[in-house]
Amino acid sequence: MDVVDLEKTPLRDFNQALHDLAGKSDEASFQVLNPRGKHAVASGIDAPAYVEIEGSVGYYCGSMNKQATVVVNGSAGVGLAENIMSGIVHVKGDASSSAGATGIGGMVVIDGNASSRCGISNRGADIIVKGNVGHMSAFMAQAGNLVVLGDAGEAFGDSLYEAKLFVRGNVKSLGADCVEKEMKDKHKKLLRELLDKAGIGPEVDVSEFKRYGSARQLYNFKIDNLEAY
Repeated sequence: MDVVDLEKTPLRDFNQALHDLAGKSDEASFQVLNPRGKHAVASGIDAPAYVEIEGSVGYYCGSMNKQATVVVNGSAGVGLAENIMSGIVHVKGDASSSAGATGIGGMVVIDGNASSRCGISNRGADIIVKGNVGHMSAFMAQAGNLVVLGDAGEAFGDSLYEAKLFVRGNVKSLGADCVEKEMKDKHKKLLRELLDKAGIGPEVDVSEFKRYGSARQLYNFKIDNLEAY
């Protein structure tokens, strides 16, 4: 594992080294020291790299990630793993707002809490939050999954499309067009697979979760409501 000290190596140079891995099949490994809240650490990777960051990071850590595994031994600022396409971004602490926003694929794991708008406009990523999520999480989420082991804030799932939402705790309020749905066996199976992939063992029982989804009323044009549009 290569050790990169961001007190000595400019972040731009480190990120460029990660970008230069594109097209290579061998896994490169990095331990990153002294991130000290820097923004866009390990952004834009397109290679099977492993990056472990020792400390907290700022905005957009692991954004646009493709193939790589990014582990943050600390907390993360706004836009963690924004537009993730594949791979894994795992934060051992808390995440600020818009974690996993506009994700297309891959998995985001947050061991602590996530702030507002977690999974906003999700397009296919799997987001697992072991703590709580803030208000308007999964706002306009189109696809993918959001799993919350704690509680969810106000307007959860507002303007939701076809993402699947699972919450173990309480939901303060549901957003427009988001409703509780039946937890069928196929959903329990999917949830168990997501939990296993995130390293969460059988001590967390899928039967303790509720499922939420779109009522499919908000995004359908209805001629009777023409004057309201």
